[in-house]
Amino acid sequence: MLAVLSGLAFVGTAVTHMLDDGAICVETDFWQNASLAKEEPLPINKGVDAASSAARLCQESPSVGQRAAELGDGLPWLLFGTLALLLFSRLLKDVMSQGPFTEVVSRRLSAVGWFVTVGTPIAGLVVGWSHSWLVDSMAPIVGLDPTVAGPQALILAGLAAVIMGKIMREGVRMREDLEGTI
Repeated sequence: MLAVLSGLAFVGTAVTHMLDDGAICVETDFWQNASLAKEEPLPINKGVDAASSAARLCQESPSVGQRAAELGDGLPWLLFGTLALLLFSRLLKDVMSQGPFTEVVSRRLSAVGWFVTVGTPIAGLVVGWSHSWLVDSMAPIVGLDPTVAGPQALILAGLAAVIMGKIMREGVRMREDLEGTI
């Protein structure tokens, strides 16, 4: 149920955000120590308001690409969380119906682990690229490289789930061998 609600929130956020006609803002630490002196203005595009103290850029009438890039600044994590919850709910359903030490549960645990291990850096890259593109579309800067954003420690949790899935799979095989012997 939580995964379905998160999925609806994902779709609702995407649709309402793309239909919104308000300004968009992005924060960057690139100019954090710069001054906004009139004699040497920062290289920002027309219609962009820059505040050096907050390192924040705002575009009054953003393009569709800028609005999509701003959406890509947070929506990948919502999608990642929704899919992770869906996989986890399927895992719990199998645990409740078949017990924790079965082949299906060990496979599902490994699937959740691989999804978290691979999905975390992918979602982080999408967020980083969207953020970098949005900043570059407001203030063209040569040499601004995209970064990986988000909680990359989730990779370790995913790897732990993969390892536990393999351990459980071996335990299931040992139990089946023992039952076959007895």
